[in-house]
Amino acid sequence: MQTTAMGTEEIKKALDISEWKSGVAYDHWIALPVSGPRPPARYKHAAAAVDEKLYVVGGSRNGRYLSDVQVFDLKSLAWSNLKLMSNTDKFEDTGSEEILPATSGHSVIRWGNKLLLIGGHSKKATDKITVLSIDVETHLCGVVETSGKVPAACGGHSATLVGSRVIVFGGEDKSRRLSNDVHVLDLETMTWDLLQATQKPPGPRFDHTAAVHAERYLLIFGGCSHSVFFNDLHVLDLQTMEWSQPEVQGDLVTARAGHAGITFDDDWYVVGGGDNRSGCPETFLLNMSKLVWSAVTSVKQRDPLASEGLSVCSALIDGEKYLVAFGGYNGKYSNEVFLLKPKPRNLSRPKIFQSPAAAAAAASVTAAYALTKAEKLDYTIAEDSNSKEGGNSLSEQDAKNDIEAIREEKHQLELSLAQVRAENSRLGGQIDEQNGTHSELSKELLSVQGQLIAERSRCFKLEAQITELQKILESMESIENEVQALRRQKSAFERDMELASAVQRQGSGGVWRWIAGGTDNA
Repeated sequence: MQTTAMGTEEIKKALDISEWKSGVAYDHWIALPVSGPRPPARYKHAAAAVDEKLYVVGGSRNGRYLSDVQVFDLKSLAWSNLKLMSNTDKFEDTGSEEILPATSGHSVIRWGNKLLLIGGHSKKATDKITVLSIDVETHLCGVVETSGKVPAACGGHSATLVGSRVIVFGGEDKSRRLSNDVHVLDLETMTWDLLQATQKPPGPRFDHTAAVHAERYLLIFGGCSHSVFFNDLHVLDLQTMEWSQPEVQGDLVTARAGHAGITFDDDWYVVGGGDNRSGCPETFLLNMSKLVWSAVTSVKQRDPLASEGLSVCSALIDGEKYLVAFGGYNGKYSNEVFLLKPKPRNLSRPKIFQSPAAAAAAASVTAAYALTKAEKLDYTIAEDSNSKEGGNSLSEQDAKNDIEAIREEKHQLELSLAQVRAENSRLGGQIDEQNGTHSELSKELLSVQGQLIAERSRCFKLEAQITELQKILESMESIENEVQALRRQKSAFERDMELASAVQRQGSGGVWRWIAGGTDNA
């Protein structure tokens, strides 16, 4: 599905602070105008929305960890700094920097009127993960005492609320060791436990996203190791404690880390992220019941929404649901607030995602089912709106909205099916081509194997010859030694012969001289 990249700066300038909602179209990001000063730009912070206010906690900027809590009022569009007070006697009320440690790569969970900060990287290194509590009403902040199998301190993990439990997956510890462990924190007892799961888990990773579906399935998407970026989807069944990697359909989602995600009913929105080379400009939606990805919208390549380390959360403003994004890094740090109004989608379809193992087969069945079901629902909703009365009846506008949503979904499914058929045809051609190539390569491989066998035999013969030559060389060395000895003997014999010859000559000359001398004396 192709999406048109659109900017946000132009939209922002056209909005009036008192009437910003009138400029919000479905499934498009807008940059909200801000009244007054903005907080420092940052990324790898944590954020949550409470009572039409966005709370931004900590983060990182230029290698420096931040310890502030910034609050953005979604009605007045103004920022303020939350002054924290310690809930113990250890600290004096001298500012939030002494009460809240400077932290980056942490997670935040809303629990009642409290924000629970879980883990993160901090200069105050600890061996075990830390849980901090911020009361948004009293502004009290402090460390929450936990017990049990407390995990090691880490950052870049995911923390997902399931009932009264927080499921923590993955992350990177202070020694840069990556994890794929699953820990659970019971918020009723503040006790940690390590969950044991079967089947193949996701590879160790950090800066991924996680979501829960039907209060039973934990979904893990993307993230990275120290060298690889992922775009895989893994599912953990929290009842059977089995991992699976179901087949997904729809648009291709590129590998990414540092992205953000938030769920609305069956839909999981994934925003931003990157791979250290470029940001990801698309906003994707995963239908968790059908396991189908679709591109919702796209921004420009250098837009702050195409960033790593941004945050996205859901907010209820005047009774309507919105996605609210803040911060991130994409060549520069951002401190802008972005808002997206999700398009209403049909919630009456059956939930066929009953187990991760059945998800892949069910997705294709559901696509065909939706095409026929949509036609029937067009008439069913219209009849129900005329026949039912009172609190159980649908208004005419609601019926029109539902019908429009169904038609749009039908249209999208038809487009998806057409794309799948075209992709299948293309892949079929590639498979035939690959099969032909494989046949030729097999023949070539057999030929090369025959050559290798011949070369191996030749190598064996050469090795045997080399062995013989080595033996000959060893024997030649001993022969050379004997020859040298004989040469030395010969040289000594020749010297002896010369000496004997010289002595003989001297002896013969002396006799003749004696004879000659005797004759003279006479």
